Parts: sequence; structure tokens; C-alpha cells
Amino acid sequence: MMFNLHKPSGPTSHDIVQRVRRITGERKVGHGGTLDPLAEGVLVIGVGRDSTKKLHELLKEAEKEYVATIELGKVSSTDDSEGLLQITGDAMVITKQQIESAINQFTGQIQQTPPRYSAIKIRGIPAYKLARKNADMDLGQRTVEIKKMDLIKFNPPFLTIKVTVSPGTYIRSLARDIGTYLGVGGYLKELTRTRVGDFNLGESISLEQLAKQFKMSNTNVNEG
Repeated sequence: MMFNLHKPSGPTSHDIVQRVRRITGERKVGHGGTLDPLAEGVLVIGVGRDSTKKLHELLKEAEKEYVATIELGKVSSTDDSEGLLQITGDAMVITKQQIESAINQFTGQIQQTPPRYSAIKIRGIPAYKLARKNADMDLGQRTVEIKKMDLIKFNPPFLTIKVTVSPGTYIRSLARDIGTYLGVGGYLKELTRTRVGDFNLGESISLEQLAKQFKMSNTNVNEG
């Protein structure tokens, strides 16, 4: 079984997996791509051994779509709103023309450095654990593809974009790098994942709806 869940902002992707285990009574549960606690939106869940295997095969190369709000003029220690914020520039001087230039600059194949607070392993240790100890680390750069980026709204200091990306792209890094390009700094304030492959947000269900489905299914079985 696969489910297109609408993850709310707050819990981790692992928290959602744990709740699905309790709802379904199935221990073998996996997801098709982590969403940070801050983020909400599509989280594809596989329930059962066969589904979790298919999940990896189905979504390994799947593109993802997001709506992201970036706050300009500040940077964050985690590149999102969960970190320590520091004022680094005056976002009110940024023009829409500069924003459009940034969108053009970051569309296509780009080199991207992952956030320090990420699960990428360095010498077998997750980067976020090293970051918490203020350890030196070299995350290197990776080639990712920003397939499409559209400006939805620009109301300084806030910038909202809709972006379609290749697997492995960090939207936190994109927000940080756009802020750097504009010369004022920036971080990811809000994020909604609207699509993973063919799984769309408009067709997603909540955990409450999933629990109701399983409760009704179990009731029908018992009555039968």
C-alpha cells in the first residue's frame, strides 16, 4: 500500500512514519523523501515490505515541486527559520528586476552546497551532529537541476517562488544562495512540497483521514 500524505509543519518525517505504524499496525513503513520539520506537504508513504521496495524504485529519480517563501536581509545558522537569525542586509532596496535576474541565474544545472545542518554523512557522521559541535567540515558541492522557477509574490523582505527540482536539491540551500546573490542574505522561512513525481498535494490525505480509513476498513472486516 502507498499513501500520499499531507505532512503538517512541526513533526519530522520519522514522526509521521511512527504514527502510520500505529495506525496500520504494520512495522515495515517507509517514506519517499524526507521533509524537514518546518516543511509541510506531500510525503509519500509505503506500508509493507513490497510497497517500501517499490517506493524507492518509483521515486528515486522523481522530480519534486515546492512553494517556498524566502526572507531576505537575514541569514540563519540552519538556512531555515529553526536556526539562529542574523540581520545581514536591507531587503527593502531589492527590486523585482533583481529578483528576476536571480531566478534566471539559478534556473538550470547549478552547483549547490548542502546545509551544514543536514543528514549528509561526513566520515560516517551526519553533518548536523558535527555542526552542533561547531566542527569544521567540507560538504563540497553537488550538481543539481532547478528545472523551473517562477516568482509568485515579492513583498519585501519576503519572496515566494514555485520551483521544480531534481532529486537531491536542497531548497534551504537555494534560499541561502539567492540571498547571497542579491547581496543581502536570505533564509527559507516557509516551505510546502506540492508534488513528488505523480503524487500531488491536491490529492493528499491527512493522518486523521488515514486513521479513519483504517478504522472503517477494520470495522467492515469485523462485521463481515
